[in-house]
Amino acid sequence: MANGIGGGCSRGVFLAAAGFLAVAACSHGATVKQEPAKQVQEFRLSREDVVEVSVWKEPELSRTVPIRPDGKITLPLIGDVQAEGLRPSDLERQVSKSLASLVRDPRVTVIVHDVNGSRVYVAGQVAHPGAFPLRSSINLLQALALAGGLAEFADRGGISVLHSDGRRSVVDYDDLVNGKVSLPLSAGDTVVVP
Repeated sequence: MANGIGGGCSRGVFLAAAGFLAVAACSHGATVKQEPAKQVQEFRLSREDVVEVSVWKEPELSRTVPIRPDGKITLPLIGDVQAEGLRPSDLERQVSKSLASLVRDPRVTVIVHDVNGSRVYVAGQVAHPGAFPLRSSINLLQALALAGGLAEFADRGGISVLHSDGRRSVVDYDDLVNGKVSLPLSAGDTVVVP
């Protein structure tokens, strides 16, 4: 009993009992609403994004460039390269392949500096309609919050989302606020509040 609680076995029983009591005290009968696991989409480059293309040991070939409206970037020696819609790793491989006949063992790294191309649009009866950058996943309620919320005379029951893939969804604002509906948005989606 030199350790104050008893033998090593007593200490283990004491810690197990303390842990059980802590868990029991925290579980007070409330149910936890679990959200379904979100599928993370791989980042794809868009028009107006700014990327740094770095060629190891070839500083004269390295550039920081915006992706043009036609979806391309221009690099020394190889000219125009399609970038829109590619993952950064895909662009690395494409530039490396293009440089292979010109540079010995090209090692290319693509770093995304600014994500400017992906946007969601909110129009109609909101405080601040406009285009909002899509820097991470966002849902309809968050987009409405970015737009300053609904205007005083907005139709709370008929919010439309025109998805970039051609689908259309109509949502009730109260269902959004009460958590009955959560509608994720994608780049190019347009929210219309009548």
